[in-house]
Amino acid sequence: PEAEFFIFDDVRYDSSSRGSFYQVDSAEGIFNSGREEMPNTGYKIRHKEGYFPVPPADTQQDIRNEITLMLEDLGVQIERQHHEVATAGQAEIDIRFDSLVRTGDKMNLYKYVVRNVARRHGKTATFMPKPLFGDNGSGMHCHQSIWKDGKPLFAGKGYANLSELALYYIGGIIKHARALTAITNPTTNSFKRLVPGYEAPVNFAYSARNRSAAIRIPTYSSNPKAVRIEFRTPDPAANPYLACAAQMLAGLDGIQNKIHPGDPLDKNLYELPPKELAKVPSAPDSLLGAAQALEKDHEFLLKGDVFTKDMV
Repeated sequence: PEAEFFIFDDVRYDSSSRGSFYQVDSAEGIFNSGREEMPNTGYKIRHKEGYFPVPPADTQQDIRNEITLMLEDLGVQIERQHHEVATAGQAEIDIRFDSLVRTGDKMNLYKYVVRNVARRHGKTATFMPKPLFGDNGSGMHCHQSIWKDGKPLFAGKGYANLSELALYYIGGIIKHARALTAITNPTTNSFKRLVPGYEAPVNFAYSARNRSAAIRIPTYSSNPKAVRIEFRTPDPAANPYLACAAQMLAGLDGIQNKIHPGDPLDKNLYELPPKELAKVPSAPDSLLGAAQALEKDHEFLLKGDVFTKDMV
C-alpha cells in the first residue's frame, strides 16, 4: 500500500460548552504566506502543487529520510519516499509488496514509526483522510496481484498486459466497490476525501495509468512480475488487515463467477459529460451510504470464514 499522511507543526482542538474548533498549522502551508515569522522566508507550497518539490520548499526531507531508515532497520523494505501533492507537509513513503498478512503487519509498524519520529521532532503526523479543506486528502492506494507456484497470474496478453483472470478480479472489485468502502474508508472524514477534483477516485472504473479511475493499471515495466492493479479508493484510516482481506475476497468472487469489468475507460473521468458519467458507478457520498451498501452486499465476505456475519 501507499499510505499518505500529513506532518503538521501545530495541532489544536477543543470542544466545550462555549464552542468547538480544530486548527492545524504548518510552516509549509500556503495559508502562512502573509504571516509574520520574523522573518517569513517564503517558499510556501501552493494548494495541489506539492508533488516532488525540492528544498527549501520541501522542509521535511530529513524527517522522511529518518522514518525510512528506521523502518529499514526494523525489516520493512522501502521503495521510495517523497512529498505529496498537498500543501502543509503531505508525504508518502512506499512499502515494498509482501503477502497480505505481512503487509498488514508492516502497515501498523509504519504508522507507529511515522507518528513517533514526527513527535520526536516536535511535530504531529496524521493519517486522517482529509485534514485540510480545498486540497488533496490522504489515500492508501492498494497494489495487488495473485501468484501461484512463483508465477504471476495477472500477467497476460490482454489490455495493459493483463490476463483474463486479472480482468475478472477487477470485475469483482468493481461489483462490490460500494460495499468495500465501508471497510476501506471507515470514517465520516473518509468521505470528505471522496469528492471530485482532488485526485480521489470516486468513479469505479479501470484504466491504464489513469489516476481518475478507481482501479489504475500501472504500466511502468514490461516485466510480467510487475503486472498488478492499484485500487485507489481506500484511505489510511482503514484497518489494513480488514481492508486488504475484503479487497481480495471481492476480487476472488470476480474470478470464481467470471465477472468481466467491461471495457476500460481511458479518459479523464473528472471531465466526462454528465450523461456519460451517470453510467459509471461511483462511491457512496457518506459513511451511512457505505454501511447501507455493505448491508445489501456482503455475502462475498463470508466465504472461507475470513469475515463472520457478526463482524460484518
